Amino acid sequence: MSSVERSHESELIPPREFLRVCRRQMRRSKVADSMGVELTGSGLLLRTLILRRLLRRYVLAADEQFVGVVLPPSVPAAVVNAALSIDRRVAVNLNYTVSAEIMNDCIAQCGIRHVLTSRRVLERFAFKFDAEPVLLEDFKDRAGLIDKLTAATDTWLTPIPWLERRLGLDRLGPDDLLTIIFTSGSTGRPKGVMLSQRNIGSNVKAVDQIVQLSQDDVLLGVLPFFHSFGYTVTMWTALALPPKGIYHYSPLEAREVGKLCRKHGATIMIITPTFIRSYLRRCEPEDFAKLDVVFTGAEKLPAEIADAFEKRFGVRPSEGYGTTELSPIVAANVPLSRATTSVRAGVKQGTVGRPLPGVIAKVVDLDTGEDLPPGKAGMLWIKGPNVMKGYFGRPDLTAEVIRDGWNITGDVAVIDDEGFIQITGRLSRFSKIAGEMVPHIRIEEAISELLQLDPELISVAVAGVPDTQKGERLVVLYTHLGQSPEEICRKLAAQGLPPLWIPAADSFRQVDAIPVLGTGKLDLKRLQELALEVTGAAPTP
Repeated sequence: MSSVERSHESELIPPREFLRVCRRQMRRSKVADSMGVELTGSGLLLRTLILRRLLRRYVLAADEQFVGVVLPPSVPAAVVNAALSIDRRVAVNLNYTVSAEIMNDCIAQCGIRHVLTSRRVLERFAFKFDAEPVLLEDFKDRAGLIDKLTAATDTWLTPIPWLERRLGLDRLGPDDLLTIIFTSGSTGRPKGVMLSQRNIGSNVKAVDQIVQLSQDDVLLGVLPFFHSFGYTVTMWTALALPPKGIYHYSPLEAREVGKLCRKHGATIMIITPTFIRSYLRRCEPEDFAKLDVVFTGAEKLPAEIADAFEKRFGVRPSEGYGTTELSPIVAANVPLSRATTSVRAGVKQGTVGRPLPGVIAKVVDLDTGEDLPPGKAGMLWIKGPNVMKGYFGRPDLTAEVIRDGWNITGDVAVIDDEGFIQITGRLSRFSKIAGEMVPHIRIEEAISELLQLDPELISVAVAGVPDTQKGERLVVLYTHLGQSPEEICRKLAAQGLPPLWIPAADSFRQVDAIPVLGTGKLDLKRLQELALEVTGAAPTP
């Protein structure tokens, strides 16, 4: 098998397509946000062209390739990203939920000189950037008459091929860099994932193929643009394809999200199961009356959450899967409402769906690296136009995860005979005990089910620490249990959990809180450190 061959002509180059989409939708509402900003295609293109001119004149040097962006999901954030892309610069959307130390480490890795942000963001987060902050508010009155007339002419009259040549977009190639997105840092220092025009463009195009997007679709964007799903799916899908994009700065504010969806008639939602739980409690059925497609990712979608959402809002969430290194979407369950003759629809509970068009998936044996047949669990490898260029400045780390064009995801999966992928764990969340790979996630799920723990609260987490007898041993960190460790271990054994999967009763440790990242995911690096601290075990050299 090999990845799909695509000619340059058939590839979607996001900034070039952005110009064409705006021109086709000049008088239609194209983007809006909960702050009251709403732009037509012409308004979006006009503001983007003006901002590009002002940035070039007042801020960015000719040789300044990487530009930091610290803005929540909003119309201004979309305009900033679009302006940088049509100026052939690389937008680096920085994670504003991390510490200043991590933020500045990302800035240093890319050699960023300027960070585009707003006064409100600086007041909220009080960052001290190791780069010059540039406030968007300061550009409000800087556009002169020539700027406005030139941008208006280019928006309404200049033929798109001429405009592309003037902007230099005709020289953009599929392998040219579009963005760098830093990984969450859950397993250590954040890595800068280099995503090309081809990477993002192929993912946007594949989303269009499986969901059959139209200009009547309204795409909700609440995931931050420093998150690969937010950047590719909720921002560039709206900028480079017909749907309208609507944005709110926080997915946590369920009522505000509901109001935004009701006002603009949202038809497509990309979200995580964690936030769905909040919407179930705080949003009204009328808020999502026009909702037709809901995709979830980043974490497992429990069947009871999907059932509850379908019962309350009349649409069943479909689970998908992706990683930052894969631009990000790899696979998705395709709801029947969007089925076509060219794309196989299908939803299978407990799986993340089939691979996107042009994407190939396989599983290999964790020890031997040999390809495995359907139904066997192994390491998930992905090949296709969505595979990243690599980690910025780290060819050593790139070589560890990309081999002959295949990305080694680090996730353990099973592919069934119909092509559906089931994620069963993450390699970094396994312990090798007595030669066997033991999955932390499966043990956490068994304990949580046994104790009927609140799924919204992460109160139990499993880690592995070095052990002189078996190589590693399991440690269960918890905030509360309700039953004794001895009783839990007995019940796990009675349920048929393999003996190696059952932690020793004296390996349960109570902690004040389970460490999580700003995204709500487990902070695996801190979890491991905490497990070593509470057990007194020495880290593996």
